[in-house]
Amino acid sequence: MTHIEFSTPSTLPATNGYSHVAAIAPGSRLVWTSGQVPITTEGTPAAAGDWEAQTRLVMRNVEAALKAGGATWNDVFKLTIFVVDTSALSVVRAVRDEFVNLERPPTSSLVQVAGLFRPDILIEIEAVAAVPAT
Repeated sequence: MTHIEFSTPSTLPATNGYSHVAAIAPGSRLVWTSGQVPITTEGTPAAAGDWEAQTRLVMRNVEAALKAGGATWNDVFKLTIFVVDTSALSVVRAVRDEFVNLERPPTSSLVQVAGLFRPDILIEIEAVAAVPAT
């Protein structure tokens, strides 16, 4: 077993860019990120209303948080995506697919929320990763 095994059993519905199950090897170190939003380190938000720009910046921020914890996108086994509406789900998925390993996509939850902490923020993403034991 690698440090993460992904599966989508035939007893569950087909997926669209995610796995139904992730099993983590004993001794792996877990890394959690806080929810990341589309704001640069300088405090500049991505363009209001621009799903692609906001999602890409969020994914870059998740990547930076993972790196700070000693993990990479290949170590991610769970994504939770919060959106203010689902109208741009195809855009969110397309940008997500630029970052995750499509051969071993992480498990995922998508939650539509009434709003995020600022009205111009459309999306927030958090990740959980497992790093191989050293």
